Amino acid sequence: MKQDLRRVLLTQRQDLTPVQRARHDAALGRRLLAWCAQHPSACLGVYWPIRGEPDLREAYAELARGGQDLALPVVVGRDVPLAFAAWAPGEPLEQGAMKVPVPQAPQRFVTPDVLLIPCVGFNKARLRLGYGGGFYDRTLACAPRPLAVGVAYQCTLAEFEGDAHDIALDAVLTEENEYPPESLPAG
Repeated sequence: MKQDLRRVLLTQRQDLTPVQRARHDAALGRRLLAWCAQHPSACLGVYWPIRGEPDLREAYAELARGGQDLALPVVVGRDVPLAFAAWAPGEPLEQGAMKVPVPQAPQRFVTPDVLLIPCVGFNKARLRLGYGGGFYDRTLACAPRPLAVGVAYQCTLAEFEGDAHDIALDAVLTEENEYPPESLPAG
């Protein structure tokens, strides 16, 4: 069932026109900047957009200009949590595992206190549907657990049941909404 839903949601995301995608990304970027202003963090774990994920690189650049430390995920092994390497917009990247860009070696690993997590889909209980590799699930199962903020397009809100290992995100940001509204106290 989740595999079929994943295919449908990926198709919906890919079917967004370039104009829709640009509009959604700009709105999501504004929402992210407002969210970060309300919830300051020492280090924000971000993601590099792949496979039609929301592209928030302009917001990342604005956050970095404001002094926010950023980090990108790095796959360090199969069936283990993600590591996060310090990164700032404009710094060189190289191809990492699964052809996802990562900061160029040597990498300086850090521990973000907030993670932005791209979602293939999500439900109103803030459970995330990802690509099925379990990397973020394993990362969120570690202690201390960082704040987890899903990032998705509104069109990928779906109804599905969670599995026993699923961990609800603390919030999900879309171009239209935040789930749940004003979900966390100001930092």
